[in-house]
Amino acid sequence: MGCICESAKAFNKNGPPARQQLIDGLKVSKAVGSSSMRCYMGSSEDRLGPLPIEAHMENTIKVFRSVRAEAMDLGVKLALENHSGDMQAREVKTVIEESGKDFVAACLDTGNPIWCVEDPFVTLETLAPYVITTHVRDSVVFEHARGAAGQWVALGDGNVDLVRFVREFRRLCPQSSMQLEIITGRPPRILPYLEADFWKAFPKMPAGEFARFVALAKSGHPFMGAMVIEDVGGKRPAVMDEALKEQQRIDLERSFEYAKKTLSVGVAWRG
Repeated sequence: MGCICESAKAFNKNGPPARQQLIDGLKVSKAVGSSSMRCYMGSSEDRLGPLPIEAHMENTIKVFRSVRAEAMDLGVKLALENHSGDMQAREVKTVIEESGKDFVAACLDTGNPIWCVEDPFVTLETLAPYVITTHVRDSVVFEHARGAAGQWVALGDGNVDLVRFVREFRRLCPQSSMQLEIITGRPPRILPYLEADFWKAFPKMPAGEFARFVALAKSGHPFMGAMVIEDVGGKRPAVMDEALKEQQRIDLERSFEYAKKTLSVGVAWRG
């Protein structure tokens, strides 16, 4: 399910209260045989909104605590995702620990850390004890005149060392599941960390963690392959929509093959 923090901009204020949404989601998860239910706090917009990020975190902790009994009775964990720029890994860890790690876990997304100027390996190392499920995808991160830029790409097209990542994931999270979440067709996004205003969103980031992100950016370059870009102004012609669908299909299939043949993950395909 989606946003469960009522103070976050992404929360659907026309729907049921967050607590009821969580309970309904937990029941559905139990009914389909899942041991976890993915949800998220918000987005990057909440880092510069009228409330500090810590206030959104506290609201998330409160709503999580309010459904502890239901989650424990159903045997389904809340899998909090490090969503699109909402929290760095240290902050996700704080929410999990203060909510209760007996029923709150992590959904580790490998593509979202870059929007928080965080190396995905920092995310893995920080959240490993709490990870129950994942969203795995690749990214290109490269230097830009204003700092860095990032873009999601098919597995193997980026400069995140996924072979090492999977090796570390197997070692640190041996009981966790791996899901592919391949999202391509979006343009590069600038991360202007050379500009003072950028740091209003991340005033507490440790220098050592930021240095690791800078090293990642220095190792990369823009994606030079063919890609249909979806974020275009105005109404798209129908042929563009069809091209975007084909883009997604091709990149998912390429990623699936890379996951099997290069990362050696999965079971059923081995025959």
